[in-house]
Amino acid sequence: MSKYDPFNRGPQPVGTRQFSWTDEARNHTMPVDVWYPATENYQGQDLTPETQASFEMIPGMGMTLQQAVENADPRSDCSPLIVFSHGFGGERRQSTFLYTHLASHGYVVASMDHVGNTTADMLSGEGAAGDADVIDRFIQSRPLDASFVIDAMLSGQSGLDIDSERIGMAGHSFGGWTTLKTLENDARIKAALPLAPAGGMTRLDPTNVMATSLNFQFKRSVPTLLIVADLDSILPLEGMQDLHTRHPGPRSTVVLQNADHFHFNDAIEQTHDGYQMMLAGMAEGMEAEARQGLEEMLAKMKPSSELVPGDQAYRLINGLGLAHFDAELREDPSAIAMMRSNLVETAADQGILIEVL
Repeated sequence: MSKYDPFNRGPQPVGTRQFSWTDEARNHTMPVDVWYPATENYQGQDLTPETQASFEMIPGMGMTLQQAVENADPRSDCSPLIVFSHGFGGERRQSTFLYTHLASHGYVVASMDHVGNTTADMLSGEGAAGDADVIDRFIQSRPLDASFVIDAMLSGQSGLDIDSERIGMAGHSFGGWTTLKTLENDARIKAALPLAPAGGMTRLDPTNVMATSLNFQFKRSVPTLLIVADLDSILPLEGMQDLHTRHPGPRSTVVLQNADHFHFNDAIEQTHDGYQMMLAGMAEGMEAEARQGLEEMLAKMKPSSELVPGDQAYRLINGLGLAHFDAELREDPSAIAMMRSNLVETAADQGILIEVL
């Protein structure tokens, strides 16, 4: 019998499909991409650049490859579902490293654009990060987006067979907040994986609406694994500790050492360094008082070359994320045993340094 290994890619090739679905109740249309286990005919094609699916996140900025085959024939299995919510100014394909890893182990993953709150929206000047009205709007709409996608997946709109008793949710940053908030109203979700989630209270911002809008009164007891970064320059560790404290449990929080906010995205190095450059450019055009706060943040941010490498972050998130879902959705004894073991030692065996709150 082979040893349980959630850190390495699974045996199943991965397919991906793209949809545009409309929530008629809100007259709200959103793009949704889905990743799933494909038939053996595609073995290796998801890992070969010539046959991998590509996408253009921002028109005119070039194509990006992902480890999946577009419109590959799916396996006929009834699969567990994971819904993923992207961050503020993110995009539905922001973390394909995780989606494809889960799909290679037999999960179906669905990720939607929170329309109006994407990368393209930010670049167009809509949905400014500091706009309270924008935050308010998406506090209302994001959880509805997630529940609508679950409805659509269960009704067969993706053409895939979903196990309605095995549904999990994950998300990064604002998407981590969305994951926690959706649990308050959607009892179908049985396991959660917030990644560097927003919504933590800090001494500098104790009345933050992202924090006060979370009540943690979930529809059911939802085992939750939070994975966060110790050097998060956008959502400080203090806020993650607050979320850990307020969560009613069961929950565990894993802190990836020497990591920042974008260690949960594809292309970590480019994303992190690009964000630093953007902040530096913004600071140049600001008045002295406003510029000071931004410059203080920039001074604390390390360049990506001094942070934990992206492949180590991916390995940790993929491995622990999969084990968490295997334990809670599949009740896999090996996954349960691993998640109850010393995770610091487990990560160290993979060459990764973490702390556990």
